[in-house]
Amino acid sequence: MKRLMIADSSDVVRKVAHKILSELGYEVSEASSAREALTTCEAQLPDVIIVDSGIDGALDLITNIRSMPGGTAARIFYCVIEADLKTMMRGKRAGASDFLLKPFDRQILTKIFDQRAAA
Repeated sequence: MKRLMIADSSDVVRKVAHKILSELGYEVSEASSAREALTTCEAQLPDVIIVDSGIDGALDLITNIRSMPGGTAARIFYCVIEADLKTMMRGKRAGASDFLLKPFDRQILTKIFDQRAAA
């Protein structure tokens, strides 16, 4: 089972994403801050990480994950509220693999993260 972490300051966003992604076959962990996310990654690096651009230290978190042993193999989604080129480029320079536009719903998460469809 692939491990996925959601780093978002919103309890509601984490709860909804956790439920949907668990149903898609992921072992999901949550972090409400960049510091909490980094601690989780240091203990056991997830395969997939969703980092909300709105949390303090989001770009540093991505950079720090990439510098960890095995950090280059993790798939990191930088979650943004609008398709703003400047914000997206900062995420890409920090090491984001891809982007996820908020607000997302079950249909979007299923399309992107359904492991059965990818298999």
